[in-house]
Amino acid sequence: MDRVLLTAAAINGLLAVAAEAFGAHGLRESLAGRAFELYETAVRYQMFHTVGLAAAGWVAGRGATAVLRACGVCFAAGIVLFSGSLYALSLTGWRALGAITPVGGVLFLVGWVLLARAAWRMPDRVPRRQTPPQETTGAETR
Repeated sequence: MDRVLLTAAAINGLLAVAAEAFGAHGLRESLAGRAFELYETAVRYQMFHTVGLAAAGWVAGRGATAVLRACGVCFAAGIVLFSGSLYALSLTGWRALGAITPVGGVLFLVGWVLLARAAWRMPDRVPRRQTPPQETTGAETR
């Protein structure tokens, strides 16, 4: 699970940086003031929740649970619905997309609550994985 969450975080981080660069260099002049603000908000929230995905992956590395899986799903779906609807709204001007945005926002909130719950229940210290002792044939002791 930790590998999936961390991979999703890395991909979302890449996409957020690419979207920011595209916005700064390709859209700034072509989008009207409010549309560009919406675009920037989408990028910002995508990056914030990419960090949330990475945190969920880190916590999952200390013991994956169903709560962390749900947390990752909430963050990923929230990014698609919240940031995705704002990207589309800013680029198309289609106002009906604004109705989707709050659903993504609620998913973000639920994701943070689930991450907090998983982190709170995490043991203070997790012992390192130990490798099993190697069998000796007796030749090593000579």
